Amino acid sequence: MASNEAPIIYKKIKKAAHVHHGGAWKIAYADFVTAMMAFFLLMWLISMTTPEQKQGLADYFAPANVSRSTSGANGVMGGTAFDQEGARMPGSAPQISKNVSIPDPTKNPDTQDRKVSSSSDGNSNGTQSMQKVADGTSATGMSRDDMNFRSAAESIRQAIEENPDLAEMSKNILIDQTPEGLRIQLVDEDGRAMFPSGHAEPYERTRQLLQTVAKILLTLPNRISISGHTDAVPYRGAPGYSNWELTADRANAARRIIENAGIQRDRIYQVVGKADTEPLFPEDPYMSANRRLAIVLLREAPVTPPGLTP
Repeated sequence: MASNEAPIIYKKIKKAAHVHHGGAWKIAYADFVTAMMAFFLLMWLISMTTPEQKQGLADYFAPANVSRSTSGANGVMGGTAFDQEGARMPGSAPQISKNVSIPDPTKNPDTQDRKVSSSSDGNSNGTQSMQKVADGTSATGMSRDDMNFRSAAESIRQAIEENPDLAEMSKNILIDQTPEGLRIQLVDEDGRAMFPSGHAEPYERTRQLLQTVAKILLTLPNRISISGHTDAVPYRGAPGYSNWELTADRANAARRIIENAGIQRDRIYQVVGKADTEPLFPEDPYMSANRRLAIVLLREAPVTPPGLTP
């Protein structure tokens, strides 16, 4: 006898296994949050700086244009700094160019069209500008020597970095400006000396470094001073020969190298040996960095143009 009851059907549904997510999204999210924080911090700093400060920062990071001319203001910087306005310090007044008509006595005043360009900083007159020229100072407050020294230092660093044979010696050269002028120091380092111990003739790498420096110094007319220095370790060698003679001989060896590279002899102002009297690190007179060779590009006295009193 057939049953009238409907059959019972069981339906089994298999759920997909839960996939465990990794933590990579957290790293990406953290990077995104950090980037946004840095962006808003940058926007806040930009909004807080004045236009003069922004221009000063732009001038500071602008690349220097190097000129190969060797005459006067047409030295390394060509008489200019990083752009037409030069390197302006933050907070200084911007340079404003304007046209000033100059009367011509041979023409009708109503038909004169001669013009020259002059510059004004809003609080200076023509007499002050002429006085700046007499003092050897540009309208930016930087002297011609300062601008040339700044460009020469950058050119030396770039030349060393671009030379595969000298790139590793970039840590052995120190360049700074002193009251005397631009000072270039070839400094000993532990494991890498400029001269063999107790000898006056330099290593070949030191010779190449001096030749590279000389090529940059050729673009400037300034006189040069060379001095040798040692640490406080007494020289142990021939009787009557001390650190004084050794440093003087090393300075003379450097002089011969840069003269052979093209530096004129009349540009050499002095060559001296200072032994250990001027250590680079006075707190540790035995440190290897005290053994060094210093080349100073001396500042020149400003030239007073005719008709102006100093």
